[in-house]
Amino acid sequence: MQRMGMMIGIEPDGIDEYKRLHANCWPEILQGLSDANIRNYSIFLRQPENVMFSYWEYLGHDFAADMQKIADQEVTKRWWQLCGPIQRPLTSRAPGQWWAPMEEVFHHD
Repeated sequence: MQRMGMMIGIEPDGIDEYKRLHANCWPEILQGLSDANIRNYSIFLRQPENVMFSYWEYLGHDFAADMQKIADQEVTKRWWQLCGPIQRPLTSRAPGQWWAPMEEVFHHD
């Protein structure tokens, strides 16, 4: 199992809509995450900085392939059309990244 954390900004006037979307996340989106070996997924919001932190545990063996499975789903494309305009990718992210990955520097069970 691999723990993964990522960050992204959020448009202040889109916060309520983002919360509403995630409070009623489509079952197909949740199933797609599970099918791609993602477990224990959370998104946290920090205001007034308007940044989000996501955490999940990846149980698979080919992260790139599993992420591609998610990206290829039509339901995911529709979901991203709703959520994408609300998100503000960090300027420090690498090319091709949307959410910026973070390095795990400490863990305690």
